Amino acid sequence: MKTTKTHILLCDDDVNLTSVLSEYLRNRGYEVITARDGNDGLAKLSAGQCDVCVVDAKMPKHDGYEFLEMMRKDYMSIPVIMVMDRNVQDDIIKAYESGCDDYVVKPMSVELLICKIEAILRRFRPATASKEMVFDLGGKTFDGARQSFDGVHLSSRENDLLLLLCQSMGSMVDRHLILRTLWQADNQFAARSLSVYANRLRHLLNGTGYSIMSVRGRGYKIVNSKSS
Repeated sequence: MKTTKTHILLCDDDVNLTSVLSEYLRNRGYEVITARDGNDGLAKLSAGQCDVCVVDAKMPKHDGYEFLEMMRKDYMSIPVIMVMDRNVQDDIIKAYESGCDDYVVKPMSVELLICKIEAILRRFRPATASKEMVFDLGGKTFDGARQSFDGVHLSSRENDLLLLLCQSMGSMVDRHLILRTLWQADNQFAARSLSVYANRLRHLLNGTGYSIMSVRGRGYKIVNSKSS
């Protein structure tokens, strides 16, 4: 059992699923707050503590996508796992664009959901409070604790990769270290995913004077071209 309980906001209009899932999570030591629609979810979010949101994509009174877009206006740093009805690329992309950090597909494994919750919390919570979390990148503020860049919410993976590089500003971070730390895997699939996220961050940094350089076969580093 956990000594410090994680508070989970579970938003789903499926009463039976919510009841079973809530009981299972509580038995595993989590504190669970439930909501049956998007409006209720936003109200519960503003009323109490929440560490992670698990949100169904299809809900009445603001579906999961609308819920995400609305909550991100006030709660940029709370990670969200979207529960999808189908494993369709367009739906998944829409969920990420709306601001989710990860997803599961129904019928879902509760053990997989718990693994994702724990993984997202490991990525979200800094390993040591002493490490720098806020950076000025060409006049734009990157806040690793709030997962924001110039006021724009970042996914957990985007945030953690940029934070890892910024905390080693100007120095190369080994590719294998990045993969083992952020992906918990060191294979071709994870390496391709890393390349995609690095390109996303390059686009984000356009105009700041900072850029992400790849050291072929070795790793990545963030540099300030104006100071070189």
